[in-house]
Amino acid sequence: MSKRCRRRKLPVTAAERHGSSSTPRTSRTIIRKFHTLLKQQKSAQGSTLANINLELEKLGGLERYQHMSCIGQGDDRGGGSDKVLIGWLKQKGWADQKHRLLDVGAVRPDNYHSCASWIDVTPIDLHSRHPSILEQDFLRMDQDCHREAWDIISLSLVLNFVPDGKDRGRMLVQAYSMIRPGGLCFLALPFPCVNNSRYMTLEYMRELMHAIGFSQLEERWKPGGKMIYWLYEKQPPPETRAGEHFSRKKVFRQGRNRNNFHIILPQLGMCCTT
Repeated sequence: MSKRCRRRKLPVTAAERHGSSSTPRTSRTIIRKFHTLLKQQKSAQGSTLANINLELEKLGGLERYQHMSCIGQGDDRGGGSDKVLIGWLKQKGWADQKHRLLDVGAVRPDNYHSCASWIDVTPIDLHSRHPSILEQDFLRMDQDCHREAWDIISLSLVLNFVPDGKDRGRMLVQAYSMIRPGGLCFLALPFPCVNNSRYMTLEYMRELMHAIGFSQLEERWKPGGKMIYWLYEKQPPPETRAGEHFSRKKVFRQGRNRNNFHIILPQLGMCCTT
């Protein structure tokens, strides 16, 4: 990466310590409320916007949201997905040479310290909680600087903390542009995001990623489990890109107990060129 690109990154903030007595149910409730307010904030104006901002402030603002997100990514809540990625990389012989990994939404800076001889990791987070984690909004990273710059991008428990379906789609498309040809994208989500959503299924997710240009190599989950993991390889984009098929929500399941997790892709022909 050039020095010019590095200077454009945001500065790293000092680490902050917080208690972690929140229960899983409390964390989920706070995160859902944040998601609702952040979604409303995008289109609100005037007094409505002021009231939403006040509600966000009462909840603790961005720092509180990030704190809940970090708790949700702990090992006791389905975190530790770096072990899954490391295992897959070793199986595929990727430990034989050095690779550059962008760890998006990193909670800890040392997840890959045991692989330092063959993984050069750059951990980033929207609101850094450690001086070794770069404070950086992934969606605002310079596209020219980072195009095809990474061998691997990890999006572990990241998409589910993005409140807007369109931004989730943008994130996946941006990851595609930033991974080198033949490089890998690691994706981890709470399993209910796929198997209990009104708008998602395993097959739909596979088709959506293929439309971007990702070929699925691995998938891991178990019935009743908390997490689902995927490993994708960047391939040339398909000749016929079914972008319209993924540009709006489609209902696959009915029922009051379903969640609303969904992903909406932008115009692929314009966003995924390499």
